[in-house]
Amino acid sequence: MNSKLFLVSTPIGNYDDITIRALNTLKNTDFIICEEYKEARRLLSHYKIDKELIALNEHNEKEIVNELLLKLVENKNAALISDCGTPVFSDPGQLLVELCISQKIDVVPVPGANSLLPALIGSGFDIGKFYYAGWLSPKKDIRRKQLLDLKRVKELIVLMDTPYRLKTLLSDVVKILGKNVPVVLAYQLTMKDEKYYRGNAEKVLNIAEKQNLKGEFVLIANNKPK
Repeated sequence: MNSKLFLVSTPIGNYDDITIRALNTLKNTDFIICEEYKEARRLLSHYKIDKELIALNEHNEKEIVNELLLKLVENKNAALISDCGTPVFSDPGQLLVELCISQKIDVVPVPGANSLLPALIGSGFDIGKFYYAGWLSPKKDIRRKQLLDLKRVKELIVLMDTPYRLKTLLSDVVKILGKNVPVVLAYQLTMKDEKYYRGNAEKVLNIAEKQNLKGEFVLIANNKPK
C-alpha cells in the first residue's frame, strides 16, 4: 500500500510563510481534507491550487473518517490542512491520524507555520522548559479550577483561546495566578498588527481592556519561582 496522509502546515496569517514543500504537496496529492471549505478555498485560490476538498471538523469528524479512510485505502494520497497553522495541533484530525496508523497508511508531517514557537522565541523568557496547557474550558468555574491546578506548575505556562475570550482569560489569570505574575501576550502573530505585550498580568489586562484587543493570541505566564 502506497497511500499517504500528509499533515500540511499552512500560514497563520501571512501567506508568505508557506513552504515550498507544502505547496508541492498540496499540488500533488489526490485530494485535500480541510477544516472549513471557505478558509480552504481562499487559501488554495491564493496559490492557484484546484483540488477536490472534503471537510473534516469537530462537527463531523466521527462520521467522515471512515469515508476518508476508504479513499486512502484505494492508494490515494491526501493532504490534511486546518484553517491555519499546523493541523491536529489544537485542531481536528487526531482520529483520522490514529486510524491511518492502525491501517498502516503512512502519516507524513509537512512542518511549517504555527503560533506556539514564534510566541515562545519572541517572548524573551527562558524557554528551556515550558508547560503547554493549551485551551482551557470556556466555562468560567471549570476554567478557574484549571488555573488553580496550573498555579502549582512552576514553569512557563502557555495558554491559547479564541479572540473573544482574550480579556476574560487575562482577567482569570490575574485572579488566580496573581496580578504580578509576568506574562507575554503574543498578539496577531505574523500579521501586520503583530505585537508582543509584556509586563505583569494586571498591566497586560489593562492594555487589552483599554485597546479592546480582540485577535488571535498566545498567552505565556512565567510561573517559575523568583
